[in-house]
Amino acid sequence: MSFLYLGGLLFALLGMVVVDLRFRLFFGRAPLRATIVLVLGVAFFLGWDAAGVGLGIFFRGDLALLTGVQLAPEIPVEELFFLVLLCYLTMNAYGWLSIRRRRHVESVSS
Repeated sequence: MSFLYLGGLLFALLGMVVVDLRFRLFFGRAPLRATIVLVLGVAFFLGWDAAGVGLGIFFRGDLALLTGVQLAPEIPVEELFFLVLLCYLTMNAYGWLSIRRRRHVESVSS
């Protein structure tokens, strides 16, 4: 049983939270909307994973890096944290690009 991969995911998630709150990218700007978007995004990808497992396309990876805890057959708990990180990173990137675009439009308009 290894917590290395899960620890890395949690460390990266902590970084996403710090960046988000520092620059008010998504949760820092609209926490309710961000929560809804994050939950829907993770639910979509968990469904995607379940479909892939059901079709025999996806399977659990190297067990040496995983805790061994599974959410469902062939879906390790680390997958949930990976999907949260993936969705959160996308949300932060969108928030950052929105701020950049707004500043660009304001500077062009002035």
